[in-house]
Amino acid sequence: MGDRKRLRYGMVGGGIGAFIGAVHRKAIALEETADLVAGCFSSRKEKNQETGDFYGIAADRLYASYEEMARAESTREDGIDFVSIVTPNATHYEVAKAFLEAGIHVACEKPLCFTVEQGEELERIAKEKHLMFAVTYTYTGYAMVKLARELVAAGEIGNIVNINAEYLQDWLIDEIGGGNQTTTKMSVWRTDPAKSGISNCVGDIGTHIEDTVAYITGLHPKKVAAVLDNYGMDLDLNANILVEYENGVHGVYSCSQVCAGHLNGLVIRIFGSEGSLEWVQEEPDYLKVTKKGHPDQIYHRGTGYITGMAAERNHIPSGHPEGLTFAFANIYHGFMADVLECVNGHAPEKAGDYPSVSDGVSGVRFIHAVVNSGKNGSGWTEV
Repeated sequence: MGDRKRLRYGMVGGGIGAFIGAVHRKAIALEETADLVAGCFSSRKEKNQETGDFYGIAADRLYASYEEMARAESTREDGIDFVSIVTPNATHYEVAKAFLEAGIHVACEKPLCFTVEQGEELERIAKEKHLMFAVTYTYTGYAMVKLARELVAAGEIGNIVNINAEYLQDWLIDEIGGGNQTTTKMSVWRTDPAKSGISNCVGDIGTHIEDTVAYITGLHPKKVAAVLDNYGMDLDLNANILVEYENGVHGVYSCSQVCAGHLNGLVIRIFGSEGSLEWVQEEPDYLKVTKKGHPDQIYHRGTGYITGMAAERNHIPSGHPEGLTFAFANIYHGFMADVLECVNGHAPEKAGDYPSVSDGVSGVRFIHAVVNSGKNGSGWTEV
């Protein structure tokens, strides 16, 4: 028999009506190389059954618990090749660990887990069992973010001297002073420490800044000094963070969910000795490049002068906007290609172009350092 061409996957979480689960399924479908064949979509029996019926999941592959799913799928000849974990933060660690121990590749939502120790354990298990593990930090999947990475690596803006990034939203503005009286469906768990962990805003969107900057520049925070604002809630809704990187360069991160008029305002600005780059998530098909002493240049996704990974992961012609689902698809493209190699007995020597479990661990370290700095008078705190 020849090599397999398609994969089988299962999902934990993501019942009908869940936002992020639907995004993952659509992104995987865009790649057209994996079929959804199993799931434990909800802890609520009715919701789980409804979702299974909608996606045509066989009765014996619709599971009441993720533990049962991991055990059963690992013993089937036609068992799943990977699992997509789209549950709230609190369960990421235990679900991922169960599937890793069952020998199943994992793609997991961020943040990876609650503690650094948990993340390091997942990283160790994945390495020992030679399993692929993707953490879906969405924005590294965008084509123009990939172009930014390649331009930085090529020295187009010289040596990096400063980094400025923000991620501003307003969807939790009604929580200010609310005394933990949540006002939106999603905020019921986002602002609950039992479900979100030690951070809401930094854990939810601040880690996207950290990972996207690291992807573009290769720079990771060495230490941080942070101010976090809870506005009467148990967890942070706003954070301002000074960053020092491993090479001594400094940066500023701002993340907030209470900035009126801002919907999903991730902006990454990289400043170098010879120029700068700026990428705005709400206009993701464009990358602004400024060379010292020259006019601004605007690179457009999908055009003939775009090369490298940004060209390879271009889905549709320029002028037809690509967005969130395409970015997720690009992450799954690399991950599923590696899983398929493993399934066919050709395990890759290193992971492809997608956020790995190591990136997930870095995100957890960043969250803890920021929160600890905020608790200790905003003093510099090692990451």
